[in-house]
Amino acid sequence: MKKLQILGTGCAKCIKLTANAEEAARKDGIDYEIEKVTDINEIMRFGVMMTPALVVDGKVKLVGKVLPPAELENLIKD
Repeated sequence: MKKLQILGTGCAKCIKLTANAEEAARKDGIDYEIEKVTDINEIMRFGVMMTPALVVDGKVKLVGKVLPPAELENLIKD
């Protein structure tokens, strides 16, 4: 099971990244769980200074932008 974490304070971009990541994972039939990380201190522990960010299985894969589901598929699979 892949663990997807969306780092951000809950802004519109964070919400869109969450929806796009879920769509990408579902499209590829990936078994996943998604967690929204909104605590600034926890976000900083990942070394992320700009949100939204996508973390897959503990590795930061995307910072500061929202990609469409088709582009997120490769980030989630790897």
